[in-house]
Order: sequence, then C-alpha cells, then structure tokens
Amino acid sequence: MLIGYARTSTVEQIAGLEAQERDLRAAGVERIYQEQTSATGPRKALTEALDYLREGDALVVTKLDRLARSVADLVGIIKTIQAKKASLKVLALSLDTGTPTGKLMLNLLGSVAEFERDLMLERQREGIAKAKAEKRYKGRKPTAMAKADEVRRLAGQGLTREAIAKQLGIGVASVYRALRSETGATEGRAQAN
Repeated sequence: MLIGYARTSTVEQIAGLEAQERDLRAAGVERIYQEQTSATGPRKALTEALDYLREGDALVVTKLDRLARSVADLVGIIKTIQAKKASLKVLALSLDTGTPTGKLMLNLLGSVAEFERDLMLERQREGIAKAKAEKRYKGRKPTAMAKADEVRRLAGQGLTREAIAKQLGIGVASVYRALRSETGATEGRAQAN
C-alpha cells in the first residue's frame, strides 16, 4: 500500500498542501496524512503515517524537504521505515529506497540538502550582522501585536485566552502580552490624570 505524507510549514501555504495532495493521488497513494507545521515542531501526522506503515508498504512524499529537517532526522525516519520492512518514495527525485541505488541516493541527497540549508542560514546571519552594523536592521515585524485590538475585543466578549489565540492564529503568550500592554497603557494614563 502507498501511504502519502504532505506537509507545509504554515497555514498560509494551503496551495502547497493541495499541490502535494494532488501529486500524491496521481502517484497512486491510497491514504494521505497531512499537516501544517514547521519541520522543527511536533509532526503528529508523520508519526501517524509511520505507525500505519506495514511490511511491503511505501511512504510517499513529493519532496525530501517535506519529510525531514536534517540528515539525522532523515536517518531516524528511514530506520523506522526499514524496521517495518517498508520503503520510502520521493516523487520529485524518482527515488525509491526499496532499491540499493535508491538508498545510496537518499543518503547523498540528504547530506547535500542539509549542507545547502546550513549555507543559507550562514548567509542570512551575515546579512543580518551587516544590516545591524549599518543600522538598517529592524528585525521581524511583531505580527501578534498587530492583532492587539482584536485580542482586546475578543477578551471583552468573554472568550478565554486559549480561544482567542486559536481564533486569531497566535500563541497564548501573545494574547497575554497584548492584554498586558493595554493594561499598562491604561494604568499609565490613569496615573497621569
């Protein structure tokens, strides 16, 4: 049986998830596990897909970067797949670990992908350091605080902090910060009067 796994890093990447699902179905995948989470975060659907694998099955992904975050992560996933006497297929690479050549290629490609990511992160750090030295670095825009008015409105309606976070797609800590910033501003105004 072909078991598919599709992942995007953010909920905004719906088109990417739909494209992966389309490609997996075209490849004959019968069951698809999908999720929208960072590769560094918990991947519940991947765990479920690996648990579902049986002897002779194949886990199918569209690209290698949708599956693993590093060579070590990839090796761990492959060991789990091999322990179940299953294989891995990567559509974009026409790769099948059910063959000796596929196993070799997977290890080489995983190493190259990790090297490429490390280079990208190094260039990013260098760019940030240069921008800071030139006093041009502003950092990431605080997206949750941009929703502070909406947080306060929902809190005024009696929603719990967790419900507000879920509805707005932000962390619970961000909800508390937004509410605390309003409290601090209100107290400051009250003291000035």
